Amino acid sequence: MSTSSAFNMANLGKSKSLILANRDLGITFVVIGVIVIMMIPLPPLLLDIFLAGMISLALIILMVSMYVKSVLDFSVFPGMLLVITLFRLGLNVASTRLILSTGSAGHVIEAFGNFVTSGNIVVGVIVFVILVVIQFVVITKGATRIAEVAARFTLDAMPGKQMAVDADLNAGIISEEEAKQRRRDISREADFYGAMDGASKFVRGDAVAGIIITLINIIGGFVVGMAMLDMGFVEALKRFTQLTIGDGLVTQTPALMISTASGIMVSRAASKSNLGEDIAVQLTQNVKSLYIASIAMLGLGLVPGMPTFSFMVLAIGVGALAYVSGKKAKLELAQKEKVQAEKSSVKKEKEEEKIETYLQVDQMELEIGYAIIPLVDVSQGGDLLERITMLRRQIATEMGIVVPPIRIRDNIQLKASEYVVKIKGVEVGRGELMSGSYLAMDPGTVSRKINGVPTKEPAFGLPALWITASQKDSAEVAGYTVVELPAVLATHLTELIRNHAADILTREDVKVLIDNVKKHNTTVVDELIPQLMAVGEVQKILKNLLTERVPIRDLTTLLETLADQARHGKQEHQLTEACRLAVSRTLCQKYLTGKNTIMVMTLEPRLEQVLEASVQQTERGPRLAIRPDRVGKLLNSLTAMIENAVAQNVPPVLVCSPLIRYPLRKMLETSFPQLGLISYSEVIPGITLKTLGTVVIHENENLSG
Repeated sequence: MSTSSAFNMANLGKSKSLILANRDLGITFVVIGVIVIMMIPLPPLLLDIFLAGMISLALIILMVSMYVKSVLDFSVFPGMLLVITLFRLGLNVASTRLILSTGSAGHVIEAFGNFVTSGNIVVGVIVFVILVVIQFVVITKGATRIAEVAARFTLDAMPGKQMAVDADLNAGIISEEEAKQRRRDISREADFYGAMDGASKFVRGDAVAGIIITLINIIGGFVVGMAMLDMGFVEALKRFTQLTIGDGLVTQTPALMISTASGIMVSRAASKSNLGEDIAVQLTQNVKSLYIASIAMLGLGLVPGMPTFSFMVLAIGVGALAYVSGKKAKLELAQKEKVQAEKSSVKKEKEEEKIETYLQVDQMELEIGYAIIPLVDVSQGGDLLERITMLRRQIATEMGIVVPPIRIRDNIQLKASEYVVKIKGVEVGRGELMSGSYLAMDPGTVSRKINGVPTKEPAFGLPALWITASQKDSAEVAGYTVVELPAVLATHLTELIRNHAADILTREDVKVLIDNVKKHNTTVVDELIPQLMAVGEVQKILKNLLTERVPIRDLTTLLETLADQARHGKQEHQLTEACRLAVSRTLCQKYLTGKNTIMVMTLEPRLEQVLEASVQQTERGPRLAIRPDRVGKLLNSLTAMIENAVAQNVPPVLVCSPLIRYPLRKMLETSFPQLGLISYSEVIPGITLKTLGTVVIHENENLSG
């Protein structure tokens, strides 16, 4: 390619880009040009070009209106309609000036006048009047009425459509972006029909203006021809009538096409495709109707005096159309049934797959009544979700486990203010919250009593009162501990997690915890797993510790202990006790009630000796062999001691010999799950034990079996 050719191509590309970037200026120049046309006489050649362009533009608009699938695809139509109407009226003024001043109006107008009149002025006038009647009475009036009705019904339907969008958004059927787009489309559709209602009035006015201009041209042309151009009566009448009819036809033809396009546009609300496809599909969808029409045409063709050939051809054509349509409908039906069968098969497979999802059990669930929903809904000021996040962080810091996400769902089978906590699908706790109230508890320092609804605090079963918001300040002044509803539920949930931490800890959780240790302490993990113990065996030890609320946060120390002890044996109770001993400092800190002081309950020495003598080894580890009635007396004595500890606001802790700690715990864990049971060997140096009381039974009782 030569340098000049490349230069020309580059200039052409720049010119094209410049035109595309400023194409909006074209309409501006058209509007300005129309104003100029009305004021400045046009030469016949330029008028011919403008008239031919008007007819072509009207034909394009008609075709576009037939093929649009939605009115929003051609939403500029109302504005374009006004510009084209103005352009057409401007050409009317220009042609009228040319006809009255020179007695000629260019080739386009003369060609239309000669073709329609065919040398007969009367025929031309009649044809022109018929076209005007069709334009004014039928097309324009109908399009105007449709536009009015469509605008009114579209505006009336807007609230319902907006609600439908909101409902789909709330149901999760559509996204936020799709909802915004649908709202914009609804608004644009209402704007379109409103604009069409107004624009259709311009079309009607244009038709009236066309009739008036035509009458003015005929009368004015007759006067000008006789008075100014020295024409005879017949010659002036023939000349100006022919030009006027041609001018009227040139302007009314595009007006008729644009009015038709206007009617098509405002009647496209229920269409799913373009007009031609809709007509073809809907006209041939009922094969029986086509066969009946074919037989009726055949019957009309056999009537004497009727054009038999014409009706026979039409009957055969409609019959052939019915046959082809019927065959196509059968093929489509078979294809549809095939697709439906495939969809049903896929749906069945999905349903079968979906059944498997019912086998999955959530680690933790919180089911709530409808009155508690505001505590969860952030939009209503609920902060329960934030509190749950905080308690998960708290449990991780305190116990060393990661609480799984808690699924919250409403349950209409519950009372309005009731909630249920489930672990692995099994209920572990429930409570009831009085909506709009506060929970007031007496910590033992209340100066005066207040009125309220008696209840029990759900986490620990302590007596409490439901009070109103107006009583909150006075209750706090009186010495009550006042707790809001989300805190009540979160506290209960936290306590349930502590009590059932062992049930929450899965083997996968243990694997994640071990992998986390391995990141900074590879040696101990590689030494223990899988050479000495499997992950499942480690899980059992950790579950034993969590059952007694022993934190497993220092997992590195626990794994090192297991690695040392597992070489000598894998008895579960021995490994558990060894791990407890390894974290004894953490145990002691947990039960401290003062500076380096633990308030404990002790066993009467003779009782402790008898318990040591009753230890028996079983397949599940050491157990205490004591008669049930003696166990009852032991539990009664221990109950009194625990109540005394609770009354003094100290955690109940029982200290005993290392030989009986594990079997004694197994015996007591059902009756006293929150009792702390430590051995003397787990008390670290520097800790002082203060006795709250001694568990005794009658001195002369023989406790052994």
